[in-house]
Amino acid sequence: MQSTFTGIEIGKRSLVAHNTGLTTVGHNLSNASVEGYSRQRVIMTAYDPIYAPELNREETPGQIGQGVTVERIERVHDQILEGRIVSQASGQGYWNAKDKYLLMVEQVHNEPKDTSLRTRLDQFWSGWQELSLHPEETAARETVITRGKTLIDSIHQQYNGFKQIRDMVEEDVSATVKEVNSLLSNIGALNAQIVKVKAMGDNPNDLLDKRDLFVKKLSGLINISVDNRDPDEYTVTTGGFHLIQGRVISKLKGIPNPDDEGYSTVAWAKSGKEAYFSGGKLAALLDLRDNDVKKEIQNLDTMTINFIDLVNENHRAGFGLDGKTGLDFFTEYPFVNNVAGNYDRNGDGAFDSTYLFRITGNNSLKPEDQVGLKGTMTLSGPKGNISIDYFPTDTVEDVIKRINMSGSEVVARLNKDGKLQLKASAAEDAKNPDFVIRHVEDSGQFLVGYSGILINSGNGGAYNFNQPNAVALLRGGGLRYAVTPTLHPAAWLEVNKALQENPDSIAAGFGVNGHPANSGDGSAAVAIAALRNSDVMVGKMPTFDDYFASAVANAGLKGQAAAQAHDTQDLIMKKLYDLKDSISGVNIDEELSQMIKFQHGYNAASRFVSEINKMLDTIINRMGV
Repeated sequence: MQSTFTGIEIGKRSLVAHNTGLTTVGHNLSNASVEGYSRQRVIMTAYDPIYAPELNREETPGQIGQGVTVERIERVHDQILEGRIVSQASGQGYWNAKDKYLLMVEQVHNEPKDTSLRTRLDQFWSGWQELSLHPEETAARETVITRGKTLIDSIHQQYNGFKQIRDMVEEDVSATVKEVNSLLSNIGALNAQIVKVKAMGDNPNDLLDKRDLFVKKLSGLINISVDNRDPDEYTVTTGGFHLIQGRVISKLKGIPNPDDEGYSTVAWAKSGKEAYFSGGKLAALLDLRDNDVKKEIQNLDTMTINFIDLVNENHRAGFGLDGKTGLDFFTEYPFVNNVAGNYDRNGDGAFDSTYLFRITGNNSLKPEDQVGLKGTMTLSGPKGNISIDYFPTDTVEDVIKRINMSGSEVVARLNKDGKLQLKASAAEDAKNPDFVIRHVEDSGQFLVGYSGILINSGNGGAYNFNQPNAVALLRGGGLRYAVTPTLHPAAWLEVNKALQENPDSIAAGFGVNGHPANSGDGSAAVAIAALRNSDVMVGKMPTFDDYFASAVANAGLKGQAAAQAHDTQDLIMKKLYDLKDSISGVNIDEELSQMIKFQHGYNAASRFVSEINKMLDTIINRMGV
């Protein structure tokens, strides 16, 4: 027989359940504007009846209900959609960072036209052209000096612009590594709390929302994969490496890299091994710093060092109004003070390397002549040495083009005397120094007896920079070479102070047979002005004009691609978030309707309890005597 007070218990359960429903609605409304919050729903179910089928019971018409109870409070959440948002967030973070910094790179290139580097260089060439028409005038030489100094200011300004961007990216890398570590710590702490709550049989909805929010923020910083199949060991990985496994986390750290000017390498904190990422903001920052912006600096340095070298080569051969010759127009600062290019690379106090930027052959060649030789040249490349074949029917020009198109980090040209020059370009690998010829070898005679660079063929006669006094392997005792310039020539280029003090020393003519040029000889000035459109190999670009066209075009194309990819990712993420909001977001109108429903249920339960109370009052106070 059921208790007389059963009605009170049923009413109480209803009051508690509807009160929980109202509280949950209030919780939803309070968090409607909270990022990452998923609305919650109270799941009510009928309380177990007083008699279970397998138990003996007294004769009654059937099972007697015991009211309502709250089975659980669950969050409205689509786990599959959440996984897709996490996977897409890394792309959004990547292109957002790319778009931001590539826009800055474009702005460095696209400075006001009348003050741009290209405009200043055009004015410099025009100054030499003017000097070639008036080689006897001091005023024309002063114009060349002024325009040279203005050009230098523009080169310095562009270098500083790129350097500042790279430094900004480096600071962003450090800040992002700290943010990643902070998020990992927060997720690990939440994992521990969630496991405890679940062990008590409850749903830690708010904790799960916080963890999902932290994971989404983490996925915007680095590419991650999430595995939550084991509720006790929530796992986050990146590229196969565990970032989080339950409460165990693997943090990152930045380690200064001496091979890359002290810029940090992102590594695992425990092992110290370099960490690699394929997506997210951190991957974009590393790519920007070590590829995009670094290459902009390297390209500018390449243009600058070749510009210095070529102008000085022609100027040294000319004569000024005062009869002086052998003077550089621009000041060159060597990376090493040793005349043979010997350098102590490992810092043990003994020479172990040879740093040469340019090697010039002894023999004059004609571009159209067939070489009549067969062999294989081996030159240093981005990832090891590169082999270049040549054949008897090839012309000198064919072989030079093949060198320049080979992908090696060495370029070739014929100088004004027709002699073959090999020049180093910037190194792709940070472990290799810029503008250093690292390896030159020829199985045949093209680089040996034909052009007069090497003494012997084969591996035994190869030039290799990983040894001191390597210049001894060059024909002619290694006299025709130039040592590597100081790091970042774009930062230190300046006009020779001796020429600034005495403009009459600026060369305008080459003279004849070593005799000073007459006052009307402008041949040297013509040769320098002609460098503008001559095939001089500025890195991989044939001419200076090609270099500027390529530099500006590449910066613009990269910026455009980044902007388009960024817009696409933003659109994808917007659609995913809109879909998530439609499922998990708090709808004010829906919550108000739920509130009215629970309010009416609570009122009905209250009325029910009042009626039961009246009945009990009748039994207790009005029956009996």
